[in-house]
Amino acid sequence: MTHQLPRPFLRLVGSNLAAQSAEQLSLAAVPIVAVLALGAGPGEIGLLATAQTLPFLILSIPLGLVADRTSRRQLMAWAEGLRLLAFLALIAASLFDRISLELLAVLGFAGAIGTVGYSVAAPALVPALVPRDSIMAANGRLELARSVAFTAGPALAGALVSWAGASAAFVLAALLSASALALLLGLAEPKRLAQPERHPLLELQDGARLVWRNALLRPILLTAVAWNISWFVLQAGYVPYAVRVLGLSAGGVGITLASYGAGMIVGSLFAPRVMGALPFGRAIQVGPTISVLAAMTMVATLALPSAAVAVVSFFLFGAGPIIWTITSTTLRQTVTPNAMLGRVSALFLTVNMGARPLGAALGGFVGASWGESACLMLALAGFVVQAWLIFASQVSHLQQLPAAAD
Repeated sequence: MTHQLPRPFLRLVGSNLAAQSAEQLSLAAVPIVAVLALGAGPGEIGLLATAQTLPFLILSIPLGLVADRTSRRQLMAWAEGLRLLAFLALIAASLFDRISLELLAVLGFAGAIGTVGYSVAAPALVPALVPRDSIMAANGRLELARSVAFTAGPALAGALVSWAGASAAFVLAALLSASALALLLGLAEPKRLAQPERHPLLELQDGARLVWRNALLRPILLTAVAWNISWFVLQAGYVPYAVRVLGLSAGGVGITLASYGAGMIVGSLFAPRVMGALPFGRAIQVGPTISVLAAMTMVATLALPSAAVAVVSFFLFGAGPIIWTITSTTLRQTVTPNAMLGRVSALFLTVNMGARPLGAALGGFVGASWGESACLMLALAGFVVQAWLIFASQVSHLQQLPAAAD
């Protein structure tokens, strides 16, 4: 039960909520500022998204190896400190009217390095803080916190940029990041058994072999790759599309993006019922299926350019995939030995999150060449692929979680 989760884990939940809120606030504010203040189009937004996600591709594996060799709490604290410095630099640039696309890209890249360090270590730390039979509940609690962040961040970003300027959004992001860091510094991490020293490439090879040869981990990885590419193709075109075709203001864009977080909250609250009513393999299919429906809804705005339809689309994108996140993360933590959790999490981040700059770059190119509507159609095709990948895998046949790895 969630009320039995230990106090150190609850501190991690609070830190995660603050860190995710800071990240989402910044991720929503930056493209709004770029479009409204700098006149950015799909190509420029795609390049910004590429800069904000490229660290996942190039640094996840090195930081994952660090997470398996050192204190995961300390790695998260250093990472959050770096992200805080990036926010402070954004505040200074806003106050002195030095905002530019180049600066937004550089600071977005620096902040994303902090996000990578935090994201690699957090899933690896969870099994050390909670009993094995509580991991599903723990992941559900973390995802609920992330859902709140996804809801509040975009809405606050749009409102603050409209009412008080970009600096106000970045100040709030910095305060949230500082709170996340303070909670991490007070978290007690259990000691781990010392592992024999091996060459980093051999350790990485072990993790890659485990993921690729495991009939449960491999399809999860491939499905997430297809999902992330499709999602960032959509993201590259959406803000310019919302402003120019749907006629939305900065606040309106923020509200539509916030409906994604609202869907995540609803999905995370209903996730225990869904997972209790369905075999595990069927529950894990819910997210990919609803993602296809959400993409079809967004494409419908081409015929019916309505903000309300866009809100429904983002709500569905939040509600369904949150169940995927909880179930797939729990499955990964269950079948992966504790000593390899850092590098396996890193591999998933490298491939899954590293797919994001590819999707962002592809979306930027397609949007610049054929318009935002082409981004929406291409994203729909990608979401169909990700659903097919998981339906065709052995994961679909699981009745319950497999036995935990040693």
